[in-house]
Amino acid sequence: MEEIKLRKCSVCGAIVKVVENKNNSNFICCGKEMEDIIPNSVDASFERHIPEIHIEDGEMYIRVNHVMEENHYIEWILVKTENGMKEFFFKPGDNCELHLPYTGRALVYSYCNLHGLWKKEVE
Repeated sequence: MEEIKLRKCSVCGAIVKVVENKNNSNFICCGKEMEDIIPNSVDASFERHIPEIHIEDGEMYIRVNHVMEENHYIEWILVKTENGMKEFFFKPGDNCELHLPYTGRALVYSYCNLHGLWKKEVE
């Protein structure tokens, strides 16, 4: 399964999902080329960023054990399967948990407003 491609503006922080870029063209925001966001997959910090996945009875339970404070929180989780992508947005104070039908292989991304993009693969 192909990973999602994200780009971020270093000036305003805008993030775009690149669905298709046949010409390999640059994306410009605030007068500067947007930078690729490369997902982390090893959690070396005290705080947890990598999604925890539990599969039971045809259901996929996703949780990110992370603080959800005003200035430090998980902004969103994106789940990509063979059937498409679904995004779930969070705000400070929310529980960062999801419950979805398990349909097979998936890529699960979480995005921390301070520490960036994290990824876990589900077989």
